[in-house]
Amino acid sequence: MAGGAELGTTERVLTLLGLLQQRRVWTGPELADRLGITSRTVRRDVERLRALGYPVHAGQGIGGGYQLGRGQELPPLLLDDEEAIATAVSLLAGAGGSVAGAGEAALRALSKLDRVLPTRLRYEVRALAGSVESFDGGRAPVDPDVLMTLARACRDEVEAGFDYPAGSKVRARRVEPYRLVASDRRWYLFAYDLDRDDWRSFRVDRMTGVSARTWRFQPRAAPDAATYVQESVASRVYPHQARFLVHASADTVRAQVPPSAAIVQPHGSERCEVRSGGGNLDFVLMHVLLLGHEFEVLDPPELRSRCQALAQRLLSAGGPDTTVVAGPPH
Repeated sequence: MAGGAELGTTERVLTLLGLLQQRRVWTGPELADRLGITSRTVRRDVERLRALGYPVHAGQGIGGGYQLGRGQELPPLLLDDEEAIATAVSLLAGAGGSVAGAGEAALRALSKLDRVLPTRLRYEVRALAGSVESFDGGRAPVDPDVLMTLARACRDEVEAGFDYPAGSKVRARRVEPYRLVASDRRWYLFAYDLDRDDWRSFRVDRMTGVSARTWRFQPRAAPDAATYVQESVASRVYPHQARFLVHASADTVRAQVPPSAAIVQPHGSERCEVRSGGGNLDFVLMHVLLLGHEFEVLDPPELRSRCQALAQRLLSAGGPDTTVVAGPPH
């Protein structure tokens, strides 16, 4: 009998906490009416919350009542189903953020939320937490139902199907989905394309008719999802690729170039290799030139002649009296 009474008290105190989190101020009679108890019991339950570390303030007179204040430490929060799902989705977005350390913190919070969620919600959050990687943040929104479908397929290791544009046509694709990857602008699916027998990345906003199938697959040895997608976005999808040795540190260049535009790898402490792609090599060359650092063309060899042609064009644009100042020898 005592155990049942204690359980009832615990549930009542948690309900009281939920009410205090919903509204700024409650009067004692309002809380008593909502909980079906006396005002004296409300006062006792308020003391129980205070003993647990919740700063519940009591005001007197007109406009007074019970109010949940800000304490020295962050106490647990009570969330209903909709609030929990919304929080999980927001944390997922934060996991791809561009603020240093924010992504890791968001994933830790998402993991904690997943551990205490009811079973009916836990698998939804786990699908999000376990199937998303990122290499930058601030992406455009996509249909959340599509994201959830793909996330579940990644989690459950089942094939996925969707229609995807290829040139002027839209073709059906069958894939083994591995990870959702958030870039600085878009969501991508990293998957093994069964019809092409190779790894591919797909823009989620270009997919239509997305579905998860019932056929399970045995996971293959896969490249790193975020690295693969970044290389695809920055270079591999373009008809022309180029490599440069830039005379500046990798950190300096990464601060100038978004990860979707180029891959920057250290080459010692004061230089770095930059890999990028484009439909036109002159366009890629101009972007590297505008970084403002000395650089050398590594690949392709024909880009060196494009450098000379571009230099002549710039000299002509400067007029007949343009003087060339020689730089340091390489």
